[in-house]
Amino acid sequence: MQNIGKLMKQAQEMQAKMSQAQEELAAMEFDVSSGGGMVTVKMNGAQEVLSVSIDDEVFKEGDREMLEDLIVAAIAEARQKALDVAKERMASVTGGMNIPGLF
Repeated sequence: MQNIGKLMKQAQEMQAKMSQAQEELAAMEFDVSSGGGMVTVKMNGAQEVLSVSIDDEVFKEGDREMLEDLIVAAIAEARQKALDVAKERMASVTGGMNIPGLF
């Protein structure tokens, strides 16, 4: 019975550490640009887009498809950065254990 109690305590500690890591991640911000800085996306660690900035030069060129591609590229890169940091943080919390559904 002691082993079960010890295991439960460890699980609770890990859960608390994971919650703290998730809060820290949500507070992080990632700035990513595409097209040589023509489009900049700010995203938090919870993968929420906080802002999108578009350089005036993009509008002068008038290429709507290019602008759409630059926005998609910046969002994808910001999301990947947020995921990479999240995986790294969670791996440190879980001791490298692969927990299905975590990411």
